[in-house]
Amino acid sequence: MTEIEITQEFLDKIKSLIEQQDNDELLLHFKGLHHADIAEVFDQLNIDEVIYIVKLLDSQKTAEVLMELDQDDRQKILDNLNAREIADEIREMDTDDATDIIGELPDHVMTGVVNNLQGTEMGRHIQELIKYDENSAGGLMAKELIKVNENWSVTGCLTEMRAQAENVTRVHSIYVVDDDGVLKGRLSLKDLITAPSDAHINDVYIKKVDYVDVHTEGEEVARVMKKYDLEAIPVVDELNRLVGRITIDDIVDFITEEADKDYQLAAGISEDVAPDDTVGQFIRARLPWLILGLIGGLGAVYILQGFEGALQNYPLLFFFTPLIAAMAGNVGVQSSAIAVQGLTRGTFGKSILKLLAKEVLIALLNGMALGLLILAFGYVMDIPNLVGLTIALSIICVIMVAALIGTSIPIILDKRGIDPAIATGPFITTSNDIFGIFIFFFIAKMILGF
Repeated sequence: MTEIEITQEFLDKIKSLIEQQDNDELLLHFKGLHHADIAEVFDQLNIDEVIYIVKLLDSQKTAEVLMELDQDDRQKILDNLNAREIADEIREMDTDDATDIIGELPDHVMTGVVNNLQGTEMGRHIQELIKYDENSAGGLMAKELIKVNENWSVTGCLTEMRAQAENVTRVHSIYVVDDDGVLKGRLSLKDLITAPSDAHINDVYIKKVDYVDVHTEGEEVARVMKKYDLEAIPVVDELNRLVGRITIDDIVDFITEEADKDYQLAAGISEDVAPDDTVGQFIRARLPWLILGLIGGLGAVYILQGFEGALQNYPLLFFFTPLIAAMAGNVGVQSSAIAVQGLTRGTFGKSILKLLAKEVLIALLNGMALGLLILAFGYVMDIPNLVGLTIALSIICVIMVAALIGTSIPIILDKRGIDPAIATGPFITTSNDIFGIFIFFFIAKMILGF
């Protein structure tokens, strides 16, 4: 499909038609637009204009548009719809998307929407899905899928599949279950079509099938789907009964959201915030880490006070303090980023000690290279030999310690159930700054003897 450019001329025309309440002409303009293009149009209109269009278009189209919008924009629209209107939109969504929308609503609105869906299949599905953690396989799955019984004949199977396919947007896989709904395998469409009409599914289905259970964490689901290159994966309950499926678009959305959260954590933002959030929300998200940085800075000041004699006898050391702190922070962030990446992808296995040894070796080699550059710099700038040696050795030791801390802290946090992405931000930078300054002046004291 060719991307359509939303021009200012088009937007002005839409605004004019809304003002004139020319509904027929408006419908004509939106008739050929993809829901992603309509979402782009919504981004350029004010909320009253958007609501006018939402109530004009059919729910099947606007439901898809709502899922294209970010949560804040979607919430503004839903705030202007009543419970019945929201329920009409939700009926046109896949169950996983519908459950996500329900979860975003205020409690009193959620109750009204659920009441409007009561007694429907969609309502029953939402009641089931909403009990799962949103970041688990149960919270990510959709109920729409095609399943066949292993005892069915090929002819009967085709008839049943046609009926089920009406509620499925895209058919990724056909799953095979027994009389109790237990997942037995998957069915190849090619094998189904080429099988004799009097054959049974039990004779042609593939018994090997990758699956996850409802409590599997989203990160693990993503890892499995990536490893086996799956477009969809079935989800089973505690009794191994097939209860849903997760498609690639859902897991990509999950990965994107997690990446955004990790990026903000790495930058020292403790809450998920967006540019249009309030000043108070930004302060709550940022201030805790700034306080941590302040405490770290005060700790560094306290350390410097303990080596006051060094600054009196060798004031040149003072000018290299920011360099030592910066090198410690940078190396720590690099090492922690590698560790977090390995933990996220599940590529560590049993090689944690091997990774630690590798990071220390890399730090040693990098430190030696940088130390030689420092010695060369000291020679050119006529820095006393012992002072140059002090700085060079400090660089080597600081980089090795920073690499060890940067690698081990994410692993420790992960073992304790804490998001290791925290370690790639101010947390690791501050701790390495303090260690770096202490090591610098400790080595200086050993070599220079003040």
